[in-house]
Amino acid sequence: MTGEGAILEKIKLAQSGDQHAFRQLLECFWNDVYGFMLQRTQNENEAEDLTIRCFGKAFEKIMTYNEAYGFKTWLTTIAKNLHIDQIRKKANSSITTDSSQEVAQNIADSAPDPEDDLIRKQRLETLLNTIKGLKPHYREVIQLKYLQELSIKQMAEKLNSQESTVKVKLMRARKLLAEILANENN
Repeated sequence: MTGEGAILEKIKLAQSGDQHAFRQLLECFWNDVYGFMLQRTQNENEAEDLTIRCFGKAFEKIMTYNEAYGFKTWLTTIAKNLHIDQIRKKANSSITTDSSQEVAQNIADSAPDPEDDLIRKQRLETLLNTIKGLKPHYREVIQLKYLQELSIKQMAEKLNSQESTVKVKLMRARKLLAEILANENN
């Protein structure tokens, strides 16, 4: 089977729910997507996070993949859209005014008051309690990545696992955590 034929076979298996095929596709295309994101972000942690999000989204939407296009192109499009979304979020949250007086006023108005601090602490407590409620292997990768801020490579070494295994666990843990938090907010 040729390289492209093998990839298409893995995609078909992944579309049928084969987790091993997902892992193989992740291993095969991780460096391409990560390199693309690193070029765009110029930040290793941000590139790694966006790459994980890209594969999570791709595997959620694997049924929509069209064979007429290259799988790498499809993944790159997802990655590019995630990066654009992130840039938009950052732009919407930043202060953009010309007058230094307006900037000072905006900063003064946005300074957290005691009520904001209490709400922030409650949200953090909810998040930490939700993380504690995850299965141990998911909780561990979330804590290593986001609380200890380890890279995928460092996490793999600490967990005595392959990097691809850590990537998949982290992707699943993030998805599960997001679902739990979304259900709690409804």
